[in-house]
Amino acid sequence: MSINKPDPGLPSYKYLDIVTALFAVTLVTSNVASSAKIVGLGFSAFGMPLAFDGGTLLFPLSYIMGDILTEVYGFRAARRVIWIGFVCLALSALMFFLLYRLPSDPDWEFYAGNSAYKAILGGMSSGGIVFASLAAYVLGEFSNSVIMSKMKILFNGRFLWIRTIGSSIIGELLDSFVFISIATLAGVFPRELFLTLILTNYLLKLSLEVFLTPITCFSAGLLKKAEGADVYDKGVKYRLF
Repeated sequence: MSINKPDPGLPSYKYLDIVTALFAVTLVTSNVASSAKIVGLGFSAFGMPLAFDGGTLLFPLSYIMGDILTEVYGFRAARRVIWIGFVCLALSALMFFLLYRLPSDPDWEFYAGNSAYKAILGGMSSGGIVFASLAAYVLGEFSNSVIMSKMKILFNGRFLWIRTIGSSIIGELLDSFVFISIATLAGVFPRELFLTLILTNYLLKLSLEVFLTPITCFSAGLLKKAEGADVYDKGVKYRLF
């Protein structure tokens, strides 16, 4: 296992493609779920009824995988995987966009129709959810990865649970605020739910990540042994491209 060494490039890894596929599927599925449904919790906090978009249940897994990617493979590998996920998300959005504008079958229009399609998948077909997600990721996921990388060097690879939670506190806050703000401006979410969605999404995402921290640490440890890698980003420039 290569301990406390900078990444000499992006060598061939045995399981990086699997993590990349899981990351991309999680990203696309969570965005579809975000557009499809808003879930009400049935109680309030600080006088606001708590609700969250459907993607909130799955989306934290992309941050967990981002933590594992940065911890095991380093910032440059994590950056590459993030952009691969973005391409997959853009292609899925293009497909939903084209489907909405293709002529409808009369039987399908009778029992469902484009009005139902727009109501449920309008965010994906109009690009509102996609643009919100991309902008949020630039600040959220990359901030999370950079903080994870720098803290690993600072703590000399120790206290992984502190590093995953600490980076998520900042990354998830930026992500939730930017995502809900842009999606609301794009008309995906109603304006009256703006503060409710930000508060609920942030607290729920962060809580899920904290709850799953033991699994994150265990998975990172397994991957380090399996890959024979434990990358430290010494001398790495934190660029988006």
